[in-house]
Amino acid sequence: MYTLILSIILMTTTKITSYTLPILPYPLTALEPFISEATLRNHHGKHFAAYVNNLNRLVPGSEYEGLLVEEIVQQAADGPIYNNAGQVLNHRLYFEQFVPVSQYKAPGKRLVNAINYHFSSMDAFKRQMTEAAMSVFGSGWVWLAVDTEGRLQIVKEAGGGNPWRRGLIPLLGIDCWEHSWYLDYAFDKIAHFDELWNIINWEVIESRLPL
Repeated sequence: MYTLILSIILMTTTKITSYTLPILPYPLTALEPFISEATLRNHHGKHFAAYVNNLNRLVPGSEYEGLLVEEIVQQAADGPIYNNAGQVLNHRLYFEQFVPVSQYKAPGKRLVNAINYHFSSMDAFKRQMTEAAMSVFGSGWVWLAVDTEGRLQIVKEAGGGNPWRRGLIPLLGIDCWEHSWYLDYAFDKIAHFDELWNIINWEVIESRLPL
């Protein structure tokens, strides 16, 4: 069933000729004190923008021209196109998953039940995600993803990897690259990982979970 859903997601999305930097769905100060305006401005406006610009430079004339970012992540060989496509997808999902502190809401029943079923409790799930993020050596990502059988799992990806390459649907991501946390937390990156839970938009996470 989930394999079919993955195919439908790709088939029903309009093909595009260029890639754009999404506008943040909240003000630059909305995630403070957990993510500062300075970090958000640099992370979104410079790092994310650079990946988008690189992809627009690399894809034209290649065999991946006209493909969705998800399709490039699934199909491209290791190298610059794959790396930049992965980071465009990663960052799009990443910045969409946050909510202003004042609008935070607890996760809904459906998502809580799924997390409790696969990880025993929400606290255990958060702890395992943080532990996975701390275990990433160098740059990379940690994702909560769902597989083709509907099972939730925690996936570690090196560099700009994304679970789409494995046929999984990414639900929630932790960016382990230093630019996501160093300006605010210096050497205390575990504090950053722990405090991200205060600004997760659980409605967005649940909307990514297939029915």
